[in-house]
Amino acid sequence: MSRRHRPGPRTVVVTGASAGIGRATARLFAAQGANVALLARGRTGLDAAAAEVEERGGRALVLPTDVADAEQVEAAAQAAEDAFGPVDVWVNDAFSTVFAPFTEVDADEYRRATEVTYLGYVNGTRAALRRMLPRDAGAIVQVGSALGFRSVPLQAVYCGAKHAINGFTSSVRTELLHQGSRVAVTVVQMPAVNTPQFDWVLSRLPKNPRPVAPIYQPEVAARAVLHAADHPRRKQYYVGLSTVATILGNRVAPALLDRYLARTGYASQQTDQRAQAHRPENLWQPADGPDGVDHGAHGVFDDSSHPHSPQAALARHPVLVAAASAAAGAAVGAVLGPVRRGRRGG
Repeated sequence: MSRRHRPGPRTVVVTGASAGIGRATARLFAAQGANVALLARGRTGLDAAAAEVEERGGRALVLPTDVADAEQVEAAAQAAEDAFGPVDVWVNDAFSTVFAPFTEVDADEYRRATEVTYLGYVNGTRAALRRMLPRDAGAIVQVGSALGFRSVPLQAVYCGAKHAINGFTSSVRTELLHQGSRVAVTVVQMPAVNTPQFDWVLSRLPKNPRPVAPIYQPEVAARAVLHAADHPRRKQYYVGLSTVATILGNRVAPALLDRYLARTGYASQQTDQRAQAHRPENLWQPADGPDGVDHGAHGVFDDSSHPHSPQAALARHPVLVAAASAAAGAAVGAVLGPVRRGRRGG
């Protein structure tokens, strides 16, 4: 665990706290009695998240922040410490993206999504380290993705940013190890999660975007974030057997996965419903803007989402990780078998 000698509740900063994984994570920290600083752009979602934090026994601080702006992130970090004292845990989760073939994403859109999703993590990590390093204590948790290892079609912006987060975090981690610092940084690699992003992401797909099954509820992800915050010395955590299988499969047969995803990746990321002509999108403005809509933690895929992940529970116990990896290997074989047979047949 990261060193912490101060008595009393932890001070936690969560970016992307107005919805999805960030919202669910804030709730769980609140249930432990933590002081939770909530960062996002949308005031309506932040206010609702703050009410949930208070209801669960924590203290909340609403800090409307665009994480792409380093000065805003620094100001939010200082406001959190002014209100609650030294930050013990910083969770980077905020992101924005575009669902479209790469050639249909404008340069400004690509830049904006990258600044939020990648540079937002850089800005948050910098603000956290500026405070944690002098105290030689603290934990930074990066909410990652299996797509940070294995890219898929239609998500070049998101996949590129998540790959960058992994590379950036590994560099920072080795620097902290070199310094002998007690500050720790870890990554929680997530599967497909039922969050509101699929309702508000900028999309140029003919049908509504969707996560690729299997889908997990945000609480599964949030439990993994809490565990990582308590045990941040491990380099990374995998959530969901699909995450393990994806990462392992990419190591074993990346070219075969390219062919498989080229064939299946378009249809598997779209529902059967035609996209609305004027669907909301949050790339430039928060989706809970003028009309004051709180989107909550869950998306619209509750009926097909798993509330638990046996693999994630096993992964909290290193002795059992090998068993989960073996199961993932079998899953990889099941997926790639038809691809290999098709390749030989061709």
